[in-house]
Amino acid sequence: MSRFWQKSREGGIQAVLFVCALVSVLTTISIVWMLMLESWRFFEHISPLAFFFGTRWAPLLEPRSFGVLPLLCGTLLIGGGALLVAVPVGLCSAIFLSEYAGSTVRGMLKPLLEVLAGIPTVVYGFFALTFVTPYVLQPLMPQTQIFNAASAALVVGIMIIPTVASLCDDAFRAVPMSLREGAYALAATRMEVSTRVVLPASLSGVVAAVLLAFARAIGETMAVAIAAGMTPKLTLNPLASVQTMTAYIVQVSLGDTPYGSIGYQTMFAVGMTLFAVTLLFNLIAQRILAAYREAYE
Repeated sequence: MSRFWQKSREGGIQAVLFVCALVSVLTTISIVWMLMLESWRFFEHISPLAFFFGTRWAPLLEPRSFGVLPLLCGTLLIGGGALLVAVPVGLCSAIFLSEYAGSTVRGMLKPLLEVLAGIPTVVYGFFALTFVTPYVLQPLMPQTQIFNAASAALVVGIMIIPTVASLCDDAFRAVPMSLREGAYALAATRMEVSTRVVLPASLSGVVAAVLLAFARAIGETMAVAIAAGMTPKLTLNPLASVQTMTAYIVQVSLGDTPYGSIGYQTMFAVGMTLFAVTLLFNLIAQRILAAYREAYE
């Protein structure tokens, strides 16, 4: 009897796990289907060439223009700037936590570092708008606009530091101790072991961490909507106001755009483009992981 109940319980657990996995897959399929369906309706009216190669984005104003390049440029500008902040800081933090910090210091610093990931993104946006721009950027560069890409990139970079640091730390700690001991036996210093042994041995994990952090940065919404402004502009000037794809989706979602209109459908076309860009970077991360993965016994 007990064996029957044990098998029933195992079967029930397996069924619950299957349902959870099925819900996740169906949710993903539903989101992609909705994006593709509304995007298809959009492209029935707007040429894909005009959408992907146009240099002016003004779908809600007359004369209307549907070139997504300004939004894509703003998104990549802020994402790239965020990496310039997050990668050096996150990588150095991971090296310190993995190679230099004792267990007590590590136990204190790592949770504190990960607190950065728990701060609401809207707080980062107001921090950029009320502190970074007026007290950091404008005294150094007076031509900085109140809404600008640089402050948005700075706070988004701070936001993704825990992602880079935690994933790189895990990659460093996965390197076998025998490699370190071999380097120390050859009279290498701790810095040489960190940068010439541990870092190359965990390169696939580091690259994956950077790409995942970049995907996180280009998907950020509230902080960039507050700090970077709502000006779709094809520019590489980080001191000017720009608009990202996520910020535009928020703008349309506020309810002023009639349901089913071409302006409403632009939200899905932009969302589909953002999904494709994020998927592309995830696929690149997977290819790099597969190409440079190191296996240790």
